[in-house]
Amino acid sequence: MGRLVVVGTDSSPSSAAAVELAAAEARRRGAELRVVYALNWPVRPVYAPLDTTPLDRVLDEAADRARGVAPGLTVTAAMVPGDTVSVLEAESRAADLLVLGARGVGGFLGMLLGSTAASMAAHSRCPVMVAREEPAGPGPVLLCVDGSPAGAAAVGFAFAEASLRGSEIAAVHAWLPDHAPPGTGVESPERLLAQALAGHAERYPDVTVRQEVASGEVREVLIERSRTAGLVVAGARGRGGFAGLLLGSVSQALLHHAHSSVVVVRGQA
Repeated sequence: MGRLVVVGTDSSPSSAAAVELAAAEARRRGAELRVVYALNWPVRPVYAPLDTTPLDRVLDEAADRARGVAPGLTVTAAMVPGDTVSVLEAESRAADLLVLGARGVGGFLGMLLGSTAASMAAHSRCPVMVAREEPAGPGPVLLCVDGSPAGAAAVGFAFAEASLRGSEIAAVHAWLPDHAPPGTGVESPERLLAQALAGHAERYPDVTVRQEVASGEVREVLIERSRTAGLVVAGARGRGGFAGLLLGSVSQALLHHAHSSVVVVRGQA
């Protein structure tokens, strides 16, 4: 784990939840926290003064909120010119974790996931944690396992996160026998799950792992399991993903509908 957590903020309740979660994550890691506001200012005459006082207040309040969650935490705050996704993508290059609210200012009522969170889950250079406004309980880290090479990074992240939290891992591989991934065969889901986890238990002997092979539609199974999870961890794109597709249908469904915060981890395809 690294030493920098970045959180995007605006004036929304969703971003307030993200700041609190990011502060807790930075404290677990012994990391610094960087609070970022993307200054996507509208076009204006060059002679017009740029009054950032209200935005400075948003940043200051976010930094104070983080320090309230984690006293003694090193917190820096920055207002960065540019469109939100470009700013956060650049910030993610130096970060070990990017934390965002599920919906920002201007989100449509009834939408569970904003465009920024969805875009960053696909394009961030580090794992992206999308916070829910209602914090989850002290449940396990729900690890979504599909056995794909691209999902290996999510497995590693989940073990490290569970160790930091003192939590166990609920590793779930869901499948439909009539729609088995090519080459796996109907007899192999347990083996696929065990192979995906191999070696990690030795590196993290403090983490208890519960393995489950579930028969059912993958998204429905994982969303239901998220009800009792403290955090959900998934790869950005798994088996059967189309080349060039940056975010898979399962990770998208979890970002929209999971009952706890979700981390999407991009790996090598």
